[in-house]
Amino acid sequence: MEALLSVADYARAARRALSQEAFDYYEGGALDEVTLQENTASWTRFKLHYRVLAGVANRDMSTTVLGQPVSMPIVVAPTAFHKLACEAGEIATAQAARAVGALFILSSLSNTAMELVFAQAASPRWFQLYIYKDREITVELVRRAEAAGAEAIVLTVDAPGLGTRERDARNSFRLPDGLVVENLASLGKGNFPEVQGSGLAAYVRANFKEDLGFDDLEWLCRATRLPVVVKGVCRGDDARRAAEQGAKAVVVSNHGGRQLDTAPATCEALPHVVEAVGDLCEVYVDGGIRRGSDVLKAIALGARAVLVGRPVLWGLCVSGEEGASQVLEILRRELDEAMLLCGCSTLSDIGRWLLQP
Repeated sequence: MEALLSVADYARAARRALSQEAFDYYEGGALDEVTLQENTASWTRFKLHYRVLAGVANRDMSTTVLGQPVSMPIVVAPTAFHKLACEAGEIATAQAARAVGALFILSSLSNTAMELVFAQAASPRWFQLYIYKDREITVELVRRAEAAGAEAIVLTVDAPGLGTRERDARNSFRLPDGLVVENLASLGKGNFPEVQGSGLAAYVRANFKEDLGFDDLEWLCRATRLPVVVKGVCRGDDARRAAEQGAKAVVVSNHGGRQLDTAPATCEALPHVVEAVGDLCEVYVDGGIRRGSDVLKAIALGARAVLVGRPVLWGLCVSGEEGASQVLEILRRELDEAMLLCGCSTLSDIGRWLLQP
């Protein structure tokens, strides 16, 4: 059996394990997939100007997110439809996050009801939310998340519509028989419309609020007792305004290169957002994180934590919960190695000095 030593190894193994349609859904990006590719490539362009003779024997990767302790600054990002990867779906992902002490964020578009998933997820556990055209649907999701034990609401703001994903259109992507958007099933929104092309794109057009505005963020912050995290910011001014209107954290994200193609890579946008928000809120980043050294670079640029999506899915595809936890452990091990070789004992030792000669 092939040794699976890296995230890239798991990606190759997942490609062999999945149908073309499912792999393209997980892997694909918008239009020419420029941003998709740049998200990963841009991290490699930052060079690490390491220190020697630093006397580093032990490393501590623990931190907090919104005051909640985690074993490392690597978060399981919200991604949809985990039962395309393995039968246990989101429950396996939640259990993998629990095994490694990572924050787990559940997507609204999960194949498993949030109540079942959160029962298997250790604290901290957050719920990702889209704003629906029917506000009562949004309210119901928030109330269920609160009751199920979610400890924050992650509002995705970069998807008032769906960026054109040509792989999905060519494949006429839709969920296989027996799989639905489980959190929305009882609200009559569990199935894709019957259309040519991407069923997901048609679902988003029919249901997501296109005229999403800062008033919706302000409303959500009033509507829930949970802290609100805004995911999908690219600009510093948007991030600062979100913080001023109640967001406790922002995620620098371009939806994994799946929305606006030729948007900047997240590592390029991150420093501008960090500078703009200052101490108003915490800043996280996702997009293209494939090595522990990428995590270290994100922290050096000012992120408190990173979100990882596709790599966790690849682990699920290969061996379910065990595969997902192994991917997270690979990134943990690589971060520990990068900290050792850069001369950093704790995350607070990591700074912009590492990226400048």
